[in-house]
Amino acid sequence: MEPDSVEMERCIDSCLACYRRCVQTAMGHCLEAGGEHVEPRHFRLLVACSELCRTAAHAMLVGVENQKFVCGACSMLCDDCATSCEGMEGMRECARACRQCADSCARMAA
Repeated sequence: MEPDSVEMERCIDSCLACYRRCVQTAMGHCLEAGGEHVEPRHFRLLVACSELCRTAAHAMLVGVENQKFVCGACSMLCDDCATSCEGMEGMRECARACRQCADSCARMAA
């Protein structure tokens, strides 16, 4: 079943919002906060999540065949990133953006 254009536009918007939030949070909040915020696993997740969100949005925008596989990977990485962010001071909005993107991408991947 092919996703409709409204659902795809929402997913693109969600991916771009997550990309923006992860980059801003990593480069602003996390680098300034230090400690657990710059722990390698967590910081790498933020950077990888942002890049895969941007890639998923790009794949949908250009209409790449098999974009559902990119969206599926994006959903999984966003879930991991959200889990890493949850419970850390100042990371609530980042975790929320990651969860929203994960849900939207999971629908696109189905």
